[in-house]
Amino acid sequence: MAIVKWKNKNLYDPWAELTNLQSEINELFNYDRLPSTTGLFERSVTPAINFVEKENEYTVTCELPGLEEKDIDVSIASSVLTIKGNKKGSSEEKKGKYYKREIWSGGFQRTLSLPHMVDSEKISADLKDGMLTVSLPKKEEMKPKQISVKVK
Repeated sequence: MAIVKWKNKNLYDPWAELTNLQSEINELFNYDRLPSTTGLFERSVTPAINFVEKENEYTVTCELPGLEEKDIDVSIASSVLTIKGNKKGSSEEKKGKYYKREIWSGGFQRTLSLPHMVDSEKISADLKDGMLTVSLPKKEEMKPKQISVKVK
């Protein structure tokens, strides 16, 4: 006859909490591995953007330091703005052992749903000093209009 230790899984186990804490601390001080940054929409591998509504247009501003116009693809399809690109890392970065790595490289893609009031024929994009600015003018019928009121 074999004796088997029975454990009720419904009871609180303080040792399990300590084991979880220990593994998190070990992961924090593990310098040999870089954190996982493979997700397409993870903030650590995609550029930051601002999407602002102004009186006559929407403006999308995207941080793309070190990129040139040939590295960036901006497109619009079915009221969705897509910004794609590829940021290349330098060969000097691969030398040595990293203790902290925040400068990312590789391909990225950001997509934004646009309001239906954007005039897609007049959209323009400009890259200056590492900042991509996409201007999305509003359609004329969607712009606010001032109506004068006559008092009799």
